[in-house]
Amino acid sequence: MRVAGKVIVVTGGASGIGRALVLELLGRGARVAAVDLNAGGLEETSTLAKAGERLSTHVLNITQREVVEALPAEVAARHGAVDGLINNAGIIQPFARVSDLEYGAIERVMNVNFYGTLYMTKAFLPHLLARPEAHIVNLSSMGGFLPVPGQSLYGASKAAVKLLTEGLYAELLGTSVRVTVVFPGAVATNITANSGVEVRQAEGQRGSLKPLPPEEAARRIIAGMEQDRFRVLVGSDARLMDFLYRLAPAWATRFIQRQMRSLLEG
Repeated sequence: MRVAGKVIVVTGGASGIGRALVLELLGRGARVAAVDLNAGGLEETSTLAKAGERLSTHVLNITQREVVEALPAEVAARHGAVDGLINNAGIIQPFARVSDLEYGAIERVMNVNFYGTLYMTKAFLPHLLARPEAHIVNLSSMGGFLPVPGQSLYGASKAAVKLLTEGLYAELLGTSVRVTVVFPGAVATNITANSGVEVRQAEGQRGSLKPLPPEEAARRIIAGMEQDRFRVLVGSDARLMDFLYRLAPAWATRFIQRQMRSLLEG
């Protein structure tokens, strides 16, 4: 689905990939409803966009189902219709083993990453099905197909998004709604700070992987959306690990464990 002239809802639009998606969509001629809990971040996105009435901002918590269910009517009132939904909002967990992770942190990650995506999808799907063409894009993660020690619950939430999205793809075949699942690798965002997570790094340790700029990630995601692709792997790391995990899952799992070891020590 070409996005020019369409109305697209983007969650997590206050920063990172979400903000980049908002700006990319506007640059391609779309109207956008940017959703986030961070009112100040949404104001910054609006200031950067300079898009006038083509951009609306909506401050809400996607884990609150009743609030989410009222959003489609609000967006339609501002823009006339809804043609697309990009479920981008997400958080990571504290870097800890499952045995050391508190239930509050587990529930928070599942509520934002999985239930937030589910609530948004359920709320908007009837409106999307009424359109001549429409699209749902859900962001999973490289951690949604590859186990990452210290992020096991985050990975579980993103694996749930993966399977939910693939199931939607199958269920919506033959309808006007296309579905895409996205697997970003390392992208230069402030997700750790937004998630309230501190990252320990051993003295002198420096990552060899250069994260992808969020603007480039957004371009690749929207390109995949416009091409109606089933899966989009964002970044060379995501493509490489997807290949290696399919080829030798146990070896790939041990490889990632070695990379994450320092974050779990101490």
